[in-house]
Amino acid sequence: MTAAPLDGLTAVVTGAGRGLGRAEALELARLGAAVVVNDFGQPGRDGSGAASSGPAEETAAEIRDAGGRALAHAGDVADFQQAAALIGLAVREFGRLDILVNNAGILRDRMVFSMTEDEWDSVIRVHLKGHFNTTRFAAAHWRERSKAEGRPVYGRIVNTSSEAFLAGSAGQPNYAAAKGGIVGLTTSTALALAKYGVTANAICPRARTRMTEDVFQPPSSADGLAPSAGLALSPGLDPLAPEHVAPLVGYLASPAAARINGQLLVVHGGMVAIVERPRVCAQFDSKQDTFSHEELDAVLTAHYADRPPGETFAAAEVLGLKRS
Repeated sequence: MTAAPLDGLTAVVTGAGRGLGRAEALELARLGAAVVVNDFGQPGRDGSGAASSGPAEETAAEIRDAGGRALAHAGDVADFQQAAALIGLAVREFGRLDILVNNAGILRDRMVFSMTEDEWDSVIRVHLKGHFNTTRFAAAHWRERSKAEGRPVYGRIVNTSSEAFLAGSAGQPNYAAAKGGIVGLTTSTALALAKYGVTANAICPRARTRMTEDVFQPPSSADGLAPSAGLALSPGLDPLAPEHVAPLVGYLASPAAARINGQLLVVHGGMVAIVERPRVCAQFDSKQDTFSHEELDAVLTAHYADRPPGETFAAAEVLGLKRS
């Protein structure tokens, strides 16, 4: 019998009690990994953050019932010490950590001129700081292992960004900023950990979950999506089902993806799109030591004169991506 791709490996998945994280945890377990299922809630009484009830334990129990290995963790990944405990739990209980999937997040949508300080801080904290915290402790674990073994080790990080960052979602300045920051964290991490055998990639998933229930219409509606999203429902699996995203996460976590590092991929509805890195489209050099206002006016005003009205650095066209 052929071994499953992730046999013998251990994964941590954050925000895995429901929605995307749950689907990702189930997929990693199906591929053979032991999984620590994290979702913020009420921990057990042993002080370790291990959960005996709640959404995280429900997902972990589902994995165990299917013959897999799983533990639940109810800590807050945006808390530095609780994130350390999460990584420590995986290493202590399963002997190693090989895969980290950062998925935990919240929404506090509002236009920038109406957003409160708490709405900004809470979203940045859970998404961006949460991704950093777990990455920091996982990276230290892999670095120490690599030095002890004298060779690269196996390590995979899959971070969760969003099309909101790519398209410049007007009503989500906090979320778009956090998700853009996650891409920066991912590319930095990819370069820093490559020599230890670790890859880090980011995905932009589109899925109907409890977090996005106010963003996407129910699947029973006529078109199933917000008007700008560019997808329509078809018979069978909902195009926005989290199950469309989980296989890519499983693949990026596997040995087959060893050459994929520091990349950004959009995934939903049976489609995966690779996002190319930004490229310089024009360069202007001053004829003096430095630019004057008049010289900048001459080159930049002319450059932008023929650009489409309203065009920005944002790539709103990603919202129109769909399976062809």
